[in-house]
Amino acid sequence: MNQLGVITRQFSCSSAVQSAIKNVTVIGGGLMGSGIAQVAAQAGQNVTLVDVNGDILAKAQKSIGNNLGRVAKKMYKDNPQEGEKFVSEAMGRIKTATDPVSGSQTADLVVEAIVENIDIKHQLFQKLDQVAPDHTIFASNTSSLSVNEIGAVVKRKDKFGGLHFFNPVPVMRLLEVVRGAETSETTYRSMMDWGKALGKTCITCKDTPGFVVNRLLVPYIAEAIRLFERGDASAEDIDIAMKLGAGYPMGPLELADYVGLDTNKFILDGWHKKYPDQQLFKPIPLLNKLVSEGKLGVKTGEGFYKYEKK
Repeated sequence: MNQLGVITRQFSCSSAVQSAIKNVTVIGGGLMGSGIAQVAAQAGQNVTLVDVNGDILAKAQKSIGNNLGRVAKKMYKDNPQEGEKFVSEAMGRIKTATDPVSGSQTADLVVEAIVENIDIKHQLFQKLDQVAPDHTIFASNTSSLSVNEIGAVVKRKDKFGGLHFFNPVPVMRLLEVVRGAETSETTYRSMMDWGKALGKTCITCKDTPGFVVNRLLVPYIAEAIRLFERGDASAEDIDIAMKLGAGYPMGPLELADYVGLDTNKFILDGWHKKYPDQQLFKPIPLLNKLVSEGKLGVKTGEGFYKYEKK
């Protein structure tokens, strides 16, 4: 499927959907954070992108500009001037900051997209809880940690939830909206409306490990690794089986390499620590071995398969 075509369809109707959330602060300037900032600005919202590293912010702004340029060429291929206006206006809605506290003082919504470390997330939200306006909603983009545990340190638990985007954010249409144990109905509705305003298809999930997608996907990948580890089938045959037998666009071991074997290990290790009796979450010696050898998948040139570095 043409990715730009997906982006074009997503945002062709976003202006018709109005959200009560107008000022968004995104904490974390990496791939996920910059992607969230892009789609919010593209939907007409004012965005503050925060990262303590100024170089990361500069890289994020350049990436967003390039991405918007590609979208504009597709959307306005017969009207380059309108395309330039589209890019200019969207970029004009994004400002950057290196201090999360000052960057969140006028936010209607703060979306955290930083490292998957609960202690660091706790430190961040404790600071923000003291300075953000009373109406501000806090959300985490975590993919593997508990939303309830992340939000345990804030007083506004009724205004805390999860907004789990998928990479690359401008292309992937799904948004998992996670309701914490104390998330209010008003907060939940605001998060759902905001996601729809970005052109996303929103689903709702309780705070369960991995939410919907990763709760199904990570054990599936883990079982494929165990199948290969036992010598029951080759990596190629496992992937071919799932592509031709189940209609999946990628096989599980291809997908593991794409996601990153270190990421798969990190999620499994975290779940195993919390749920030690769950067999599906038990460590996998082969996965641990590959990660220890620096064979993390596509990003390092080798995982279950070898890749030519461009």
